[in-house]
Amino acid sequence: MTTMDNTIEQPKALLRATDDAIAALGEMQRGEEGKDKDGVRLGVKGGGCSGFSYVLEFDNKREGDNILEQDGVTFYMDRKSAIYLKGIILDYRAGLQGKGFVFQNPNATTTCGCGESFSV
Repeated sequence: MTTMDNTIEQPKALLRATDDAIAALGEMQRGEEGKDKDGVRLGVKGGGCSGFSYVLEFDNKREGDNILEQDGVTFYMDRKSAIYLKGIILDYRAGLQGKGFVFQNPNATTTCGCGESFSV
C-alpha cells in the first residue's frame, strides 16, 4: 500500500512474540503443561470486564487455523480471533509484582486494569 507521500507501508504482522515470551513458552512446552501439544493457541473469547478475554494455551492445529512460527514456537490462531488480534505483541514479564504474559494489542480501544480483557 502506498501513502500520500509515496512511502510504502509494510503490512502488519499477525503476531509477534518477544524473546522473553518465546523463552517462557519454550520452557513451559517442554514441561508437563505442553507435553502432548504441538503449539500455542492465541485467541479471544467473550467475557472479562472489558468485553473480550485473551486465550493463551497449548493446543494442536485445528482446521482453518492461521499458523505462525517464530523461533521454534508454533502459534495457532483461528480466523475470528485473528480479526481482533492482528498486530498483537506477546510479551512475558517477571518482577516483584509477579510474572506472566502481557498482550500489547493495537486493536484494543480499552483494556481492563489487569490487562487480560479488552474491547474494540
